[in-house]
Amino acid sequence: MLIIATIVSIFPFIWMIVSATNKSVDVTKGRLLPGTHFVENIQNLLTSTELIPALINSAKISITTTILSLVIASLAGYGFEIYQSKAKDIVFNVLLLSMMIPFAALMVPLFKMFGSISQTFPLIGIDTLVAVILPTVTTAFLIFFFRQSTKMFPKDILEAGRIDGLTELGVFLRIYIPTMKTTYAAAAIITFMASWNNYLWPLVILQSLENQTIPLLVSNLGSSYSPDYGVIMTAIVIATLPVAAIFFLLQKHFVAGMMGSVK
Repeated sequence: MLIIATIVSIFPFIWMIVSATNKSVDVTKGRLLPGTHFVENIQNLLTSTELIPALINSAKISITTTILSLVIASLAGYGFEIYQSKAKDIVFNVLLLSMMIPFAALMVPLFKMFGSISQTFPLIGIDTLVAVILPTVTTAFLIFFFRQSTKMFPKDILEAGRIDGLTELGVFLRIYIPTMKTTYAAAAIITFMASWNNYLWPLVILQSLENQTIPLLVSNLGSSYSPDYGVIMTAIVIATLPVAAIFFLLQKHFVAGMMGSVK
């Protein structure tokens, strides 16, 4: 049963890679054997689309979002767990309730907000990469994830650092972050994947080809009058490589971080 489930799970990826080496007509016929048109598909992709700018835009958005999300979410999760306050749990519960609101319900208010911002600050308004980053810079889930991981953090180490003369910022930077590196790795993978594959909000807020991301480019390829499926599959393979590389590089830390281990 596990072998059958594995075959069913990996077949779409195998078919995607094989299709990237074939012509469009071979893909539509369901050819399952590798072809010899991979280089041709790459050349057609580079000449007919803005592939490199799209990859650069996606990289800028994903890397910036990941870094800012890790900083903000870890600070918030650390603060919610370490410091005691009567209003802390109320604020945290409100954050958790925000997870119940679908993003589709927020698109129109966000678009109107950035539309009004564009008149005063065009650099962070509509059709800018900053407008893609800001609404997704952190999530309630990520804050919850860091807080739950911090529950297993040995509090005695913090007290020892304070006794040795470290400031609160020094305790966070020199003790908390190195100890929670597996949590940071898991959060980085989750955030990067979500940002790299984000489609709906960039589709709404980005209006020029110069600022399009790789999911928008793939979508545009598939919506043409006569789509070239070989080129589309090649673009999907290229779009998948960065996420796959990061996951395989950090998979050990990812598993440890998801299990909440602290070393």
